[in-house]
Amino acid sequence: MSESSEQYKKEYLIALEKMLVPLYGKLEAIDSKIKIQQSKSSLKYYRNEDLKKMFGLSNNTIIKYRLNGILPYTKLGDIFLYEAAKIEKILKANEP
Repeated sequence: MSESSEQYKKEYLIALEKMLVPLYGKLEAIDSKIKIQQSKSSLKYYRNEDLKKMFGLSNNTIIKYRLNGILPYTKLGDIFLYEAAKIEKILKANEP
């Protein structure tokens, strides 16, 4: 390769880098905002099957706890959802 084409290649790469660096910065800012938003809005919920596996509860026990107000829930159609943070709070409140 000639010296002039080598110089042109270097200048091209420098110009390309000058364009891409601010773009990378903007993309990183967008990515961090998305992660913050996801962490704020990503509540974790358990379903009946999760509670049965985690705590060895039967269907009847889960129903009894729901009816007695021991187990807070949200109903979505025919699905019962239990917010993980509320379950953890109940467990901590009942520690010996």
